[in-house]
Amino acid sequence: MIKNYLKTAWRSLIRNKSYTAINVTGLAVGIAACLLIFLVVRFETSFDNFHKNKDRIYRLVTISKTPQGISCLAGVPMPTAPELRTDYPKIMAASVLKTDNEISLPETGSKTLKKFDEDGIFFIEPQFFKMFDYQWLLGDKNTALNEPNTVVLTQSAAEKYFGDWRDAVGKTLTYENNVNLKVTGILENIPANTDIDLRVVVSYSTLPYTNFKNALSDAGGIMGTHYCFMVLPDNATASNFNNNLAAFAKKYKTANHANDGLVLQSLNEMHYDSRFGVFTGKTFSKELIKALSLIGLFLLVIACVNFINIATAQAVNRSKEVGIRKVLGSSRKRLVLQFISETFMVTVFAVAIAICLSSLALPFLNQLLDIKLSQAFLSDQAVILFLTGLIFGVTFLSGFYPAIVLSGFNPIAALRNKIAANNSKGISLRRGLVVFQFCLAQVLLIGMLVIVSQMNFFKNYSLGFDKDSVVNLPIPGDSISHARLNALQNELLQQPGIKSVSFSLSSPSDDFYTNNYFKYNNSSKNTDFLTNFEWADASYFKLYNLKFIAGHPYENSDAIHGYVVNETLLKKLGVNDPKDALGKNIIIWNDKTKLAPIVGVVKDFNVSSLREEIPPVLLASWKDAYETINIKLVPGSDHLKQSLTSIERLWNDAFPKDVYQYQFLDKKIENFYKSEDQLSTLYKIFAGIAIFISCLGLYGLVSFMAVQRTKEVGIRKTLGASVSHIVYLFSKEFTVLISVAFAISTPIGWYLMAKWLEAFTYRISVGPGIFIVAIASSIIIAWLTVGYKAISAALANPVTSLKTE
Repeated sequence: MIKNYLKTAWRSLIRNKSYTAINVTGLAVGIAACLLIFLVVRFETSFDNFHKNKDRIYRLVTISKTPQGISCLAGVPMPTAPELRTDYPKIMAASVLKTDNEISLPETGSKTLKKFDEDGIFFIEPQFFKMFDYQWLLGDKNTALNEPNTVVLTQSAAEKYFGDWRDAVGKTLTYENNVNLKVTGILENIPANTDIDLRVVVSYSTLPYTNFKNALSDAGGIMGTHYCFMVLPDNATASNFNNNLAAFAKKYKTANHANDGLVLQSLNEMHYDSRFGVFTGKTFSKELIKALSLIGLFLLVIACVNFINIATAQAVNRSKEVGIRKVLGSSRKRLVLQFISETFMVTVFAVAIAICLSSLALPFLNQLLDIKLSQAFLSDQAVILFLTGLIFGVTFLSGFYPAIVLSGFNPIAALRNKIAANNSKGISLRRGLVVFQFCLAQVLLIGMLVIVSQMNFFKNYSLGFDKDSVVNLPIPGDSISHARLNALQNELLQQPGIKSVSFSLSSPSDDFYTNNYFKYNNSSKNTDFLTNFEWADASYFKLYNLKFIAGHPYENSDAIHGYVVNETLLKKLGVNDPKDALGKNIIIWNDKTKLAPIVGVVKDFNVSSLREEIPPVLLASWKDAYETINIKLVPGSDHLKQSLTSIERLWNDAFPKDVYQYQFLDKKIENFYKSEDQLSTLYKIFAGIAIFISCLGLYGLVSFMAVQRTKEVGIRKTLGASVSHIVYLFSKEFTVLISVAFAISTPIGWYLMAKWLEAFTYRISVGPGIFIVAIASSIIIAWLTVGYKAISAALANPVTSLKTE
């Protein structure tokens, strides 16, 4: 019987090729989008699931109470883990520090020094590998990192440095050009779905031999990439231990950091909490997961609505078939199964095509979202279950109602052609479904327009400094490298195409900054607000075109002899006239060598992304703190490639043992909004898919209407109706339905996007222009869709039309 159902279904689908193609295409595109979203959501919700004790592992994070509000930091002071192990012996705690630096192979004989740039080198205590489950290919996890100057590599890192990872153990690497590290173990490559992206793991006991040695005993200073992980005992809860942490923080925090508190954050929550961040810098909020899941459901529903609309509209063409089947003894149950079989077959075809479309789209999606989804996703049991559920779900959702409608025809009325195409119930349902369909599509369209407008706002907003044609390069941290800076600056300035050169801690707008308190005008107390400290030479102001509203730049010096502050800092101090601040002394860290007067005030400039307000900023010249070379190129230079080549050559001559890397400042600033840019692209794609599927349904309905109203069109043309009138006849109803959908979607879209924009301090206002573009775009696209078929029907020979029965 099933074989007969499928055979009959196949014949019916072949007989109605155009409608089958429309249904299969609409479902395939909707299912492909839904499948891709499922793969992304599954990937993002699987982070660090390979650790057996994930539910018991926590990260300690810092929550600071400041007059500006609550500040959330992922880092903790470096002594935290040893202090926890002392005060709570039953707790396993481990410190993890991630830093960016170079690894090199020691020079042997006449061989050229091999230098490698690593985006992450981890210093980790041995207890870490008792908490987390990593696969060891070589070495003993209990002893490999017990000694100073030891390092463990992943398989890919070992192959990068030594060729064959099996030969790496016992070999030597060099860190910071002066710390030799012996390879004592090899880890299996870390899965892509982790926030702890290990590659080079150095023993924590090596830190006293590096530039971090002074921070090891600092109980107050917080380093953003220094994490502390711990495992709670079976009888302890996070809420109870948080109470203990209040007393623990109070015991070890210095007076200057009394407002810094420690709380536990579950490893299960780490990937989704953007307040604290993760090592990779790629969090994925649960709200975004919900939004993507909802969009996937929307697209699937839109595709199913297409099927229902076309199937019910086409029902009149199959009325005789139903009548004959009923006269020959077929029951309604069997007819329902017959029509459900057709839907099942269409869905299976659509899923097969969707799998192919998804495979083709995966490389683009991986590149867009910077993730690593496998092409072999069909080997994942969860994906198979999802697709199976999708087939049966879509079959029921798309096929049940049309099957009930078709199987319910009266056989006598059907055989007498008394089944009307314009049945009022059918029309009402189709109208409602078209409105629902376009309502969902227009919500996505409004969201896309708002996000694109916000991204354009970011690109065009004045940050308060000149970011164009500026190249940033790193400065090695050792004193020998700093001694070469003046000579390097002179050589760079002699190169054609280079306008100016400056040294600083960072660029004016950066994701790295330091903040602290200071004393103003000989006060005995620190300020009650945190201030961003930026160390930069005097050339910095001219290079970035920072505007002075009072005073002047400080003198060019290796040490602090004057401070320049921004407008916001003066507002925090209660100084109304910038000139009143000139000459007032500032001292930081109670260090008399850091006591100097304010010599200038600059206009506010954005030091980070436009999500955040401009903070108080204090600038001073301090050569020992410089980490960045700022190079201003001649704008529009025809010799850009030559200038970059000269910069690389001179940098390598100055720092032969370090890895050269550069970044254009405007590109760095663009990266602040990478997640929004990705979201913008996704919304464009999803809105386009939603409109495409909706218009595909419109095309199918208009095609059906054109066939059903052939004789009517012929009569109207005979009576003098023009082509434009016939086109209007076909278009007017859909225009009204799209307008109704717009009226429903507008408040929904406005509310959702207003909530999204609240995350940005600097943002656009959602004005009427966005909604006008949305409705105009929807109507124009619908007219174009309807227009082709309507014009074809209007241009048909009325004599031929009237002969059509």
